[in-house]
Amino acid sequence: MQKNILNKIVTIDIGLIWLANGLFCKVLNLVPRHKEIVGSILGNTYASELTISIGIAEIIMAVWIFSGYKSRINAMLQMLIIVVMNILEFALVPELLLWGKNNIVFALLLICVIFYNEFHLKKTN
Repeated sequence: MQKNILNKIVTIDIGLIWLANGLFCKVLNLVPRHKEIVGSILGNTYASELTISIGIAEIIMAVWIFSGYKSRINAMLQMLIIVVMNILEFALVPELLLWGKNNIVFALLLICVIFYNEFHLKKTN
């Protein structure tokens, strides 16, 4: 029973991370550094549009997380996206990251939390 409650709390927290990053940081541009990162990696011509699109995708990810639909596939996709995104940022624009190259440590911690939450805490029927 305790695992189930913890799983629900952690799932909500993970969804809120995606929602906050998508809505506040990217769509509402409250953290302009995200647009700078996108511009540096993908080019400045459409950096605003691409950043908003990425933000919308992150909001959709949050909705998917909250829905619980195909949560194992969702968790694997989250982990893949986080790995790819952070390796690109680590290699190409570490100076724009909140914690520089140490950002990858926090990304790996989040991946571990997602994995543990989905594959160990979640009650399977």
